Amino acid sequence: MSSEEIDNPEVKQPETNVDAEHEADQQQAEVNSEKLLEDARNKADEHWNELLRARADMENLRRRQARDLENAHKHALDKFVAELLPIYDSMELGLNAANSEEASLETVRDGLEMTMKMFLTSISKFGLEQVNPEGQAFDPELHQAMAMQEVEGVEANQVLTVAQKGYQFNGRLLRPAMVVVSQ
Repeated sequence: MSSEEIDNPEVKQPETNVDAEHEADQQQAEVNSEKLLEDARNKADEHWNELLRARADMENLRRRQARDLENAHKHALDKFVAELLPIYDSMELGLNAANSEEASLETVRDGLEMTMKMFLTSISKFGLEQVNPEGQAFDPELHQAMAMQEVEGVEANQVLTVAQKGYQFNGRLLRPAMVVVSQ
């Protein structure tokens, strides 16, 4: 203020209306800031709770998967063993029949053939395939040549004799067939 304004009482001093407005705006800003801060805290708490729930869900899922994996390892062969039990029963019956007085070589042989057929049928359900290449062309991927023989009338690289059959499991060779090949 100037000295003129102070000395002259007729001149009215401007009211501090601007200051009051400024103070009101400042109070309003503080209220808005507090409200925004409270909203931010609420959202942060909500997100924190969501994070904790997600972590708990992940931990529960991890435990459940570990338990399921353990059970899978424990019981992986249940079906396979269940398929083999009737074969064992058949072998036991065959042994008992062979030990009886009225046993004949032919009945024991028939029983053994049926048991072998039952065995191959059971294991084929699980992906095991027999490799029996008799009369086929020699395949070094599936067969292992033990010897070569020269035979008239048979072209070269044909399987003449199968000494031991091979096996594949789900398309992968477990054991090659041991064969004698024509020269």
